[in-house]
Amino acid sequence: MSNTRRTFVKSLAAGLAAAAVPSLASTALNIGIGTYSYHNLSMDQMLVQLTALKVREIEMSRGEFMLMNHPTDDLFHSARASFDKAGIRCVSYYAATIRKNDDLENAIRFAKILGGRNVTGDATGNTLNQIDLRCTQEKLTFGIHNHYFKGEKFAYESPDDVLNVLQRLSPTVGATADVGQFASCGHDPTDAIRKLGPRLKLVHLKDIQAPNDEVNVLLGAGIARIPQVMKELRRQDFSGLVAVEYEKEGDVNEDMKKNVELARQLAIKKP
Repeated sequence: MSNTRRTFVKSLAAGLAAAAVPSLASTALNIGIGTYSYHNLSMDQMLVQLTALKVREIEMSRGEFMLMNHPTDDLFHSARASFDKAGIRCVSYYAATIRKNDDLENAIRFAKILGGRNVTGDATGNTLNQIDLRCTQEKLTFGIHNHYFKGEKFAYESPDDVLNVLQRLSPTVGATADVGQFASCGHDPTDAIRKLGPRLKLVHLKDIQAPNDEVNVLLGAGIARIPQVMKELRRQDFSGLVAVEYEKEGDVNEDMKKNVELARQLAIKKP
């Protein structure tokens, strides 16, 4: 990145960073939903569940909206109209992997159609510099998402993997920390949240059955140390979205009720 472009990015990003400083007066974490949790339902069925749970903020992470499935603008406009009618704000768009400029421009456009202020995904190399520049220009943030893939090495498996690339990027780019995926990779999710705290944009709250495993379980029933994670987020006065995610096939409605109830209990600061 040239000196001129770097200066431009940093100057604009400074404003974003200042605006993102959490309020010390906040009394609870902001609990929402990662919509992949309802990937087995239609959009209308999902909205019924979100409304029943009184969810007000979400991250759009359903598969048909991800870049690799080549969604159209119409899909996002339709979703935005439905969310607006239901009184639900889509604060973040999960784009998945960004490989080229067209992917990046689509991700930015889709996020803005939804009314989001953050894009979640992953990228490597110079693509991250382009993400930094363009998201800063568009007054969006970008959260690098960590992953576990059985038998495969992913670029971002540990908090240090994420921190190492963030060192060369402006505050526009940070982390969307998936605590379940950190646990799957054998890392302490609480330690990950502590390390990434200054650069956290979003949190995916999920629990995992065992290390080197992808099986999701109810929050608090696995190895992701959910109560400790939430305590650390409260200590940080984290002001971003804590999105409950539950990657399981079949009917998840009752399980999601339990997950959201527990997350909301843990979101409140203890006296």
